[in-house]
Amino acid sequence: NLAKTTDQLGGTSYINTELEGHPPLWITVRVGTYHDDIYVNNARILLNQSNIKGKYNGKDQVVHKIDEVLVPTTSPATVAAGLAKPNALDFLNRFESLDINPYRVRSFRQVVQQLKKEDVFSSLGGHTFFIPIDEGNFRAELIDNKTVDGHLIPKKVLFTAPTKQNVEYETAANGDNLKVYITFFQEPNDKTGTIYVKSETKVGDAKHTPGVVISEIVKANIPVENGVIHLIQKPLMVVDTTVKQFLQEKENGPLSRFVEAIADTGELGKEFLKTIERARDVTLFAPSNAAWSDGNLKNVIGNKERMREILFMHLVVDARLTKDQIIKNNRKQVHQVQTYNRRKSLYFNVATSGENSTLTVEGGGVNATVIQPNIAATNGIIHIIDRVLGVPYTTVLDKLQQDPMLNDTYHLGQFGEFNAQLNNTLKKFTYFVPRDKAWYDARISLPSTVKKLFMKDFGYYAQQILQRHLVESDVPYTMERIKQLTNDTHGSNNVGYRKTVELQSQRGSLQIAVEERPDHINRSGLYDKCK
Repeated sequence: NLAKTTDQLGGTSYINTELEGHPPLWITVRVGTYHDDIYVNNARILLNQSNIKGKYNGKDQVVHKIDEVLVPTTSPATVAAGLAKPNALDFLNRFESLDINPYRVRSFRQVVQQLKKEDVFSSLGGHTFFIPIDEGNFRAELIDNKTVDGHLIPKKVLFTAPTKQNVEYETAANGDNLKVYITFFQEPNDKTGTIYVKSETKVGDAKHTPGVVISEIVKANIPVENGVIHLIQKPLMVVDTTVKQFLQEKENGPLSRFVEAIADTGELGKEFLKTIERARDVTLFAPSNAAWSDGNLKNVIGNKERMREILFMHLVVDARLTKDQIIKNNRKQVHQVQTYNRRKSLYFNVATSGENSTLTVEGGGVNATVIQPNIAATNGIIHIIDRVLGVPYTTVLDKLQQDPMLNDTYHLGQFGEFNAQLNNTLKKFTYFVPRDKAWYDARISLPSTVKKLFMKDFGYYAQQILQRHLVESDVPYTMERIKQLTNDTHGSNNVGYRKTVELQSQRGSLQIAVEERPDHINRSGLYDKCK
């Protein structure tokens, strides 16, 4: 062995250790904005406390300080028993001799042997292996050759600390007719340090269902001669649970707070889960654990009727909506779907940047981002979102800033300080906001007028126009309330076959007409018109 500085370590993929029979120490360089970090296995070298040089018996020495202990895979006893420098196959075949308590991997080993896939785990080089434990949900009959390949990231040694999360890595299962990728991720604001791995089958076939499978890493970073092993809770690529089972399978899983909220509603929660169970196909938009930390939810959770509206607003029955399907349906118009809460629909928007696309969903006036799409279940799809739909958590101004369909109106309101008032929580506003599509259509019919309107020099006129769209009152006018007001209206306010109601805006008044169309439901579920 040679004494190596961090500069020298950064130019190599591994170094040998003095510990007899132990696999090499794998070196990873994580590129940073200001400096690169160097890792030895999963331990980060503390650069400002390293590169301490010295000599002993005439030989150069270099000391580096690291942030965690390097735990050996082997012991003197295992080496004496003939298990030296084990590769991933040796680990599988002789795991009983190694210290991986309390976990066992007999079931997966048996499948590998039956399928004669030992070569996957004995291949030379540096790879990342995922091995499911016996204690997890293991159905051997659903694992075939390609599924085993889907547990290997070839030619990359990925320890959890230096590996960037939410980055896709190709698996050995990839071919012309099958595309499977693996990603490491953690729950936002999770204090347990739990790391998950997910497989996403982007192109599937009759045996391999498209979608995401999530598995917890229960024991990470086991170094072997040909890479690193992570023990996982259950097999990847295998879709064998219903939506209900996925929700309930792990006490501290990525949706545990959602499951708690369902359980806290008592009989209502049981009804919600039965609805999911009975439906042929379901799409569930499930709020993440972090979403339930919002203080605005405290009063809502104790209100059973309100929780009924909210829970069923997150559920679409008799439809299996993947992210790609929603994006495809959203190309020509705002895509919307009816929820199990019959009074509420969900509306989708897609923001694209290069090859990346972000999907947002709106329900009950609340926008949420889909942070984990396409979790596959035997009876549907689950999308994890970052907000609880139907529970307001922002001001009108925040809504304008965050909704990608309202960008033009937000920027127009920046002229003349119009937007500033919308952050006042002591006032109640009803804002009839032109979405970007409305401004796009206006630019086609009135190009020069709209162009001037968006110039700062014409901010006064922009403010006048927006004031005509804004109503300030003691109670906001929901579409349900407007509909009720029009039904209560008699006499001269009736226009044609439509009943209207007059609302006072900041500049003039608005005549609002409501028309329900059985063959078409727009964003509010109603047709509204401002004059």
